[in-house]
Amino acid sequence: MQKNSIGKVAVVCPGDRRLRQSGLPEDHRLMPVFHALTEKGMHVEAAVYHDDFCDEVHNQLLAVDAVLVWMNPIQDGRDRSILDAMLREVAATGVFVSTHPDIILKMGTKEVLFRTREIGWGSDVHLYRSMEQMRQEFPERLASGQARVVKQYRGNGGIGVWKVDLSHPAAKPALESIVRIRQGRRGSIEEAVSLEEFFTRCEQYFTDNGRMIDQTYQSRLPEGMIRCYLVQDTVAGFGHQEVVALYPQPPGAPPSEAPDPGPRLYYPPTIPQWQPLKQILEQEWVQAMVEALDMQPDQLPVLWDCDFLLGPKTASGEDTYVLCEINVSSVAPFPGSAPPLIAEVLYSRLHKQ
Repeated sequence: MQKNSIGKVAVVCPGDRRLRQSGLPEDHRLMPVFHALTEKGMHVEAAVYHDDFCDEVHNQLLAVDAVLVWMNPIQDGRDRSILDAMLREVAATGVFVSTHPDIILKMGTKEVLFRTREIGWGSDVHLYRSMEQMRQEFPERLASGQARVVKQYRGNGGIGVWKVDLSHPAAKPALESIVRIRQGRRGSIEEAVSLEEFFTRCEQYFTDNGRMIDQTYQSRLPEGMIRCYLVQDTVAGFGHQEVVALYPQPPGAPPSEAPDPGPRLYYPPTIPQWQPLKQILEQEWVQAMVEALDMQPDQLPVLWDCDFLLGPKTASGEDTYVLCEINVSSVAPFPGSAPPLIAEVLYSRLHKQ
């Protein structure tokens, strides 16, 4: 299929046949991106996607110069295996695809926490490649007395993210030991189960070459989470969520009173309180991540975000920041400051080809 002139962009997002035929409504969450790209002179079209009409979307994408993708790792009960195979085929023809599935595998899974643990945003992080390894090593880490957070390799919405700690301290926790567990999924409450029962629940996360990340629970979680939005290597804005997943119940209250996550508020990249984080991200950490993941700078997603919790303060009283997730598959909502920067970067990218 013959491509049109440079500057034709398709935006891939989930939907059914009806949405594909009718087009995205003006209040769709991605419309700010459409408007920003259009203002830069690019032609933008929606590529509403579902596995059932993958071939149709494939043909559509072959006729554009760039593809921007907003699809969760798990969307309506389906994974991205069919979509990602198609996107690889499209990218192989020379179409620019962001985020490319190969980059998602490097940046957008929980394993990035392990592979970048030596960067300044790192913490006490371990990787379990099998259920057997987790059974052998996890009890010893629980015995330290610190709560742990274990996370499945790929997922979203807090699914497969568990806070775990011992009900009663033990130097050598046994399978019969009781642990308190709570999933990060909205509406989840704390349960008391045996360690064996918890392991049984985790078996599903090791299917299809799955694995799990084990990270120390950060005691400053009640102070909120900072989400940094980046357009390639530039911070494009911030989000702050005061009440996040795994937020504890009020002192003296039962576990059932632990609150669900609250709203996230959005801020431009100029907000004063997070300038130290912006500076270290742009000047040190992003480049260190690129090197640790064996990437090239121009492979960074057009839009991605990284979530930080506050770590222990330094001796001089300054905050530290602990990475707990990187999102690259479907970054939305986002600050209003992001779309113009997306348009600038994509325009520059296309006109270098």
